[in-house]
Amino acid sequence: MSVAAEEPHPLGRIGRISAGTFHQLSALMTLAMLIAIFAFGNAAFLSVNNGLTVLLQTSVIGLIGIGMTMVIITGGIDLSVGSVLALSGTAAGLMVKAGLPVPVAMSAAVLVGALCGFVNGIVITKMRITPFVATLGMMMIARGTALQLTGAAPISQLGEAFGVLGNGALFRHVEKLPNGLSRVVFPGIPYPAILLLIVAICGAYLLRRRALGRHIYATGSNEEAARLSGVNVDATKIAAYVLSGALAGVAGNVLMSRLVTAQPNEGVMYELDAIAAAVIGGASLMGGVGGISGTMIGAFIIGVLRNGLNMSGVSAFIQQIIIGFVVILAVFIDQLRSNRR
Repeated sequence: MSVAAEEPHPLGRIGRISAGTFHQLSALMTLAMLIAIFAFGNAAFLSVNNGLTVLLQTSVIGLIGIGMTMVIITGGIDLSVGSVLALSGTAAGLMVKAGLPVPVAMSAAVLVGALCGFVNGIVITKMRITPFVATLGMMMIARGTALQLTGAAPISQLGEAFGVLGNGALFRHVEKLPNGLSRVVFPGIPYPAILLLIVAICGAYLLRRRALGRHIYATGSNEEAARLSGVNVDATKIAAYVLSGALAGVAGNVLMSRLVTAQPNEGVMYELDAIAAAVIGGASLMGGVGGISGTMIGAFIIGVLRNGLNMSGVSAFIQQIIIGFVVILAVFIDQLRSNRR
């Protein structure tokens, strides 16, 4: 492979690592500061149960954030992930209701998400429609399809097995009391948190150690230079959108499993949370910069912020305002950094 493909960032390997590391350290410091603030105001914030709750709440944002990061690194955007999440989860619920085993239905739901991502990639690369418009169209198509398939009504009575992924936990310990009641000694590590860790490790490995990851960075850094270096830019973009759609499908399974109900109205505004997690974690909307570790920090900043504000009694509307300001600040910092380059 040529030098241009191996060094996808315009500043080269040293520039990419230093800029990304600086932004991730800033995000990590922000996370630590938020934890300190909320812990000072509410001792229950640092409890084990609350920590596990944050893990559970962050898992869906983290999953779609990983896919969004790959798309943003290519210089694109995916506004359809929230609707694809709803369509995939709804598809899983419909298939379970039709009698398919839960693992088969959830696997098919991931394929539904991947297919939506593939369509996004084809429209963007072959029809030359901008990612914003293409994925905005898919957002409406996927949401409308989910509502049409269900008549805008939730799909319930999906069985206990459907709720295992979203509500199960590893190492959960329940103690039987003499009076016949049960007491939870340790709530266990939620399955969605374990799934998020596995996906994050795989995503980081793909971006940093595999050829596709190098091509993703190269495409976002300088698309024309990547093409001249032998990178199949169109295939790389399609792969990024397929991965984003597939991970939205995984997130749909997790979220619907948590509810034990397939809700076609779920996932609204989740695409903004995913973009916020990636940008706060250091991904540049200009492309070529970003990483999975930074996105995980960004997702936990959003999760900790929401959890702490909930425990402080702040309304959901005010929370949206605060998170909106955080996103604007993160993008502003990214713009300053880009100007310095």
